Amino acid sequence: MRAVLFDMDGTLVDSEKLWDISLAALYTELGGRLTPRVRESMVGGSAEDTIRTVYVDLGLDPDPRAMAESSRWLHDYTAGLFDGGLPWCDGAQELLEALAAEGTPTALVTNTQRALTDRALNSIGSQYFSVTVCGDEVARGKPAPDVYERAAALLGLHPAACLAIEDSVTGTAAAEDAGCPVLVVPNDVAVPGGPRRRQVFSLVGMRVADLRRVHFELASHVEERTA
Repeated sequence: MRAVLFDMDGTLVDSEKLWDISLAALYTELGGRLTPRVRESMVGGSAEDTIRTVYVDLGLDPDPRAMAESSRWLHDYTAGLFDGGLPWCDGAQELLEALAAEGTPTALVTNTQRALTDRALNSIGSQYFSVTVCGDEVARGKPAPDVYERAAALLGLHPAACLAIEDSVTGTAAAEDAGCPVLVVPNDVAVPGGPRRRQVFSLVGMRVADLRRVHFELASHVEERTA
């Protein structure tokens, strides 16, 4: 394990609950109501996929200008919520501190757009991360592997040398497709198991040595399967 690549929303900070608020407000603005089933389908998705889901769900004309305006409205509303401070997910800050103390490179790898990510970093602390990659800086957001491939490339590493930490089905698929072993810490939505992923209930008590063991075991399992 040469580096650790962290998702942001729902993995490091419990911001999915703030997205719940802003998405419900967008639905009200557009004359509809957000249901739990549709909200669950959005978790971990890109900005484009989220707005597309909203318009399909509400039966709205998918006019690109209207969708772009809705995306701006949603991100402006969410930015105001982010500015009020972001609550850490249990154990996340302590793990970042431990990685920083031993000098292990880390990356923030998120579908959230750069402008909003920078607002979030005011709460999280940009000093923890060697690089940050956002969904609007690659051709395709998660579940495509682009953000993870870019983060590994910026660190000068192969994705297989990096352990990804994710909370969502979408993000886990992106990390796996890039070639990263994945530690899954489900937040609001269950994530299926798989040979290249390990699940834990939370990051509380996780040490860097634990991450290294998980990476070694998952990487060894993949090598055995491909031998």
